[in-house]
Amino acid sequence: MTDSPATLTVVDHPLVQHKLTLMRDVECSTAKFRALLREISTFLAYEALRDLPLTTKRIATPLEAIDAPVLEGKKLVFVSILRAGNGLLDGLLELVPAARVGFIGLYRDPETLQPVDYYKKLPGEMAERPVILVDPMLATANSAIAAVDHVKAAGARDVRFICLLAAPEGVAKMAARHPDVRVYTAAVDSHLNDHGYIVPGLGDAGDRMFGTK
Repeated sequence: MTDSPATLTVVDHPLVQHKLTLMRDVECSTAKFRALLREISTFLAYEALRDLPLTTKRIATPLEAIDAPVLEGKKLVFVSILRAGNGLLDGLLELVPAARVGFIGLYRDPETLQPVDYYKKLPGEMAERPVILVDPMLATANSAIAAVDHVKAAGARDVRFICLLAAPEGVAKMAARHPDVRVYTAAVDSHLNDHGYIVPGLGDAGDRMFGTK
């Protein structure tokens, strides 16, 4: 997309793009779709977390004692936007198994395309932790914006959003509503259709992940 906001990062690593193509294919099985989403999520998380602060810890190697780098501060928070966000969450937890985990339940009203809340459970001390929201799609951005509203209301100050695919409309809306939130995605597609789906996209990520309709 042209004139992308400075808060947007498209992870264009060849392996990410290859795996994304496999996921887009209508013939991709449910099991393969889940596995690929988990794999791509680790690449996206790698980029989203590359600026985490470090300190040092004195350790003994087999040869000598050294001051070695370790993460500084409180543990990360990963927040999954249910239900499809769980497909990304699995990969993130493989990368950072000690992270705290929260959940925000939202579904999109098919008529208004507005988010409807049905569940929320977040860790404590959000103001002192980087918070990474995960959802496969940033389409209209209505659900993502609502989720950011929730974590900010809980005190979060460092908020990042990881998604598999984004639409230009969603990227622009997120940047307008939450200009401090950094967005990391594998691709920004052409546009949204009349039903609020990303085109060309890959269909409904939740349905393809869980084998539902």
